[in-house]
Amino acid sequence: MQAIKSYNCVRCGNDFASQTALKHHFRAKHIGRVYCDKCGIEMLREKLKEHEQIVHYKNKCNLLNEYPYWDQPLEREDRFVASEKCVTCRMCHRVFGTVHSREQHERQEHHFTACQRARMSTAFSPDSILDHRSLQLLRKFVETCLRPEMGPLRMACAEEVDKLIDLIQECCPTSVTRLTKGGSYIKGTDTRDWSDIDVVLFSNSFTSISDCKEKMSAMLEGLEKNLKKSLLTNRILIEKKASVSLRFQFKCIKDLHIHHFDVMLCCDMLGSNPPRDVKKSLYRRLYNCGDDLETQLYSVSLLQYQVDFVKASTVGVKDMIRLVKYWFKTSLAKPSETNRFRRLPSSYAMELMTIYVWQLAGKPIFFSFVQGLRAVFKFLVNCTDICIIWFEHYDETFQIVKKSVQKQTRPFILDPANPTFNVCETSNAWDEVAHVARQSLLKPLLNGVQAKPPWLFTNSC
Repeated sequence: MQAIKSYNCVRCGNDFASQTALKHHFRAKHIGRVYCDKCGIEMLREKLKEHEQIVHYKNKCNLLNEYPYWDQPLEREDRFVASEKCVTCRMCHRVFGTVHSREQHERQEHHFTACQRARMSTAFSPDSILDHRSLQLLRKFVETCLRPEMGPLRMACAEEVDKLIDLIQECCPTSVTRLTKGGSYIKGTDTRDWSDIDVVLFSNSFTSISDCKEKMSAMLEGLEKNLKKSLLTNRILIEKKASVSLRFQFKCIKDLHIHHFDVMLCCDMLGSNPPRDVKKSLYRRLYNCGDDLETQLYSVSLLQYQVDFVKASTVGVKDMIRLVKYWFKTSLAKPSETNRFRRLPSSYAMELMTIYVWQLAGKPIFFSFVQGLRAVFKFLVNCTDICIIWFEHYDETFQIVKKSVQKQTRPFILDPANPTFNVCETSNAWDEVAHVARQSLLKPLLNGVQAKPPWLFTNSC
């Protein structure tokens, strides 16, 4: 049987059935466009200098000159939908139609071998938790280094955060009918050195998602100006703008720590307690939406359900989530110039993975962190087998859920509140995470540890 010839686009890697189709694609998508060699984004040639000035020079200079004593803003993930799929090359940022074609390109063009992956992905820190040799030491580490300080300091912190959120409502240039809060601080998964807070301001002054999309940029600029005129302006550091939010850092409690804020605006499509049919209608619009920005705005409406899902976990699970986050920070190498387009899984994906593993164990209230970590690492080693779906907000007969599952992408963790969003598809480095998890199981904390009830299910992983 004669093989069907395909024509490959040298710019993005997509395949086409004919030379004519390839030429049409290239004219429509690539002519007149160039790549930024700093971030890999493709744009019109005449916009390149403006992009470099705004994104790579001005923001950096302003931050260094005006706020030299503040923590530098970090790259923060889009929490609601996959703004980029895992089919981008981690070395050159080219986009491919499938994960298989992307991996084949990395092997052929960049000689990305298993040996190179191991070298580029692993960076265990000298004070790694995996070098602890007892459960007691691990528990002490969680209590003294990872959990936020409790007592009067936490109460004072909560007052400061509430005061700022009230100020954000006052400074909003449009009427606010409802407010939703999210992020690790609200979910109870923040750590001693990292706290992020999402604030969504819903307003009936937006007539539709399209109306919100048109007015959002001006509204966020107005909010920014009003915050800069407020009494708290010297405690707020504005970061670079994200696609749908105003991002800033807030110094809290005598400058002892910082909260990272994301403030978003949206029209109120669901209300505080929507019927099931209203949510289904939103899911359908989400699934059929072809505009990335509008998809983000639709997804923002589901933030409360995402927060409630994680927040319902026990204190022990939240501590295990903190451990997994710390493991990420101290075990995986930072991107280098060679693989600067690598994207690791989001913290939200790891939160959901940890919760799922705990649920498989029967939701124990008290459990061993060693057994819990071992179970999470076992799942990560076999990440290409992961397929996780919850049915609290939608059921398996729902057509959109069926279509999402039929894509057969792995790993697959369907957002418990959004049946259109596989939270794993934002990463192009799951193979690196699997490698580091495999090496972690050989470290002193876990080496030779056998599964005990109720974690026996990990023996089949």
